Amino acid sequence: MKQLRVVFALLALLALSSCATRGQTGALGGAAGGALIGQAIGHSTGATLIGAAVGAGLGYIIGNEMDKYDRDRLSNVYESGPSNRRSSWVNPDSGNRYSVTPQPAYQSSGTQQVCRRAEINAVIDGKSQRTYSTACRNSYGEWELQGS
Repeated sequence: MKQLRVVFALLALLALSSCATRGQTGALGGAAGGALIGQAIGHSTGATLIGAAVGAGLGYIIGNEMDKYDRDRLSNVYESGPSNRRSSWVNPDSGNRYSVTPQPAYQSSGTQQVCRRAEINAVIDGKSQRTYSTACRNSYGEWELQGS
C-alpha cells in the first residue's frame, strides 16, 4: 500500500505542475485509474504499477493527441466497427494516423455494462504507438473509455 501512496504522490506533483499539457493531464488521469484497477485486480504492487503504466499510455494518447474528430471516430468504431476488422483514419488537422481493431462486445461481470476492447495503433508526430483500451456503454448509451 505504501507504493500506491508514492505513485499517487508523484501523480499529484505532476498535476500541480503549471506546465502540464493535455497529454500530461490525460496520462495522469489514466495512470491513477490504471493504478486503482491494477490494485483491485492484482492486489499487489506489481499489478498496481502495471495498471498505472498502461493507464498512463492510454491517457496520454487520448488526452494529448486525440481531438474531438478522433474521439468521435473512435466512438464510431466502438459503436459499429466489425469485430477483428481494422478501421483507420487520418486526422485532417493534425495529420496523426489511427488504426483501431475492436474485439467482440461482452457484458462486464462487475457492472453489467456492455463493453468492447480494442487495439489502438497511432502514428503521432511520426512516432508509432500501440495501446489497448476498453470502452463500456454508460447509462446514456454512449461509449466511455475505461482506465485500461
